[in-house]
Amino acid sequence: MVDDRASSFTRYAARALPQELVLLRFAEARGDLREDYLSETAHLPAFWVREGAPLAEEARRYREWAAELPTPPTRFCNPSEPRQHVAQRFAALAGLPHLGEHQVAWVRDKAAMKRRFRELGLRTAAFDRVRSAAEVERFAAEHGWPLVLKPVDSFACVDTHLLRGRDAVRDIDLAARDFMVEQYLGGTEWEVCALIHDGEVLSAWPSAMPHRPLAIVDGAMNANISVATDEGPAVDLPDLLQRIVTGMGIDHGYAHMEFFVVDGQVYAGEIGIRLAGCEIPANHGHAYGFDVFAATLDVYLGRRPRLDYRERRCAGDLLLPLPGSGTVRRVTSADELLRLPGVVDAVVRAGVGDSVTARRASHNASGHVHVVGESIGQVEQRMRAVLDAFTIEVAPVREPDPVSG
Repeated sequence: MVDDRASSFTRYAARALPQELVLLRFAEARGDLREDYLSETAHLPAFWVREGAPLAEEARRYREWAAELPTPPTRFCNPSEPRQHVAQRFAALAGLPHLGEHQVAWVRDKAAMKRRFRELGLRTAAFDRVRSAAEVERFAAEHGWPLVLKPVDSFACVDTHLLRGRDAVRDIDLAARDFMVEQYLGGTEWEVCALIHDGEVLSAWPSAMPHRPLAIVDGAMNANISVATDEGPAVDLPDLLQRIVTGMGIDHGYAHMEFFVVDGQVYAGEIGIRLAGCEIPANHGHAYGFDVFAATLDVYLGRRPRLDYRERRCAGDLLLPLPGSGTVRRVTSADELLRLPGVVDAVVRAGVGDSVTARRASHNASGHVHVVGESIGQVEQRMRAVLDAFTIEVAPVREPDPVSG
């Protein structure tokens, strides 16, 4: 399993498969793995891909290394969006199940993805690759403002912008990355997750978003709400996902997709063949009352999971704010949050004295809570009560005084 960021799923897998799991880590991402997490997973064999080394050489080293294990891995799971290209190529070189080159492009390159959606007969927002402000303005002349500008390989809204007019383009370096622009869609944005086994979509779990991701990175409440009630979208989600899974030749895995419903019409947004970010998978477990991580491990291990749902409610993850970078001076504890109505789980990662770094990204947070309720509205109301009760104070790092001459 690719392990470039501690997550609830990787922690679960480390506990559930203590004799079977092998971690694939990348030296370039070492800074994203905290020492306490490395200690927590120290019982597992971990292969480190060296930074700058040819990937074929690293795969050869891995094969020799894995041959000495009691049981060399025969299955592969990549929960990481930014490592999709390198992880799947490494798996191919290592002789493990993997996505092919075209499949990786379809699920990673957002322009190639939307072209594939259209080839499969799905509606999408109008889009085009752009390399200059003039190209953005030509697109706007045809499709109007506002527009969404994003790197084709971005994730978590990193370097993604809502452009309301030509002046907004001037401060963006369009040569820095491979950018695309797309028409801004109104209507309602939804998410849906699915498990895939032997090419079949086994189940589809919709999520509502109180605020869109682009509003979240500008300070709006950061939450997703799994909807196991009849409040979900009036869309045949298994059929929608099956069309994509079949059209992309996906054999197994976890799929996460965003889509829009505009005047009753469905527009495909983006899809990833990896676990959803934030704590969205865990939401589904709370909403449907089953072990979502065990079911996910099953499909990556080649087993058909039993999906025995014991609940039908709404359950969401609320990411707790991280207002800036610096040293934490005060923060509400997880125990205090667990006393609030509807809160069934709470994780506060930032402790007093910790150094924290805030980012303009949709996963920027100091922790999270899971909140349950009978409806989307009740869950959202309870989430706002959590935000009212939560406090974090971060003292900015002071720049050293310049040395006088």
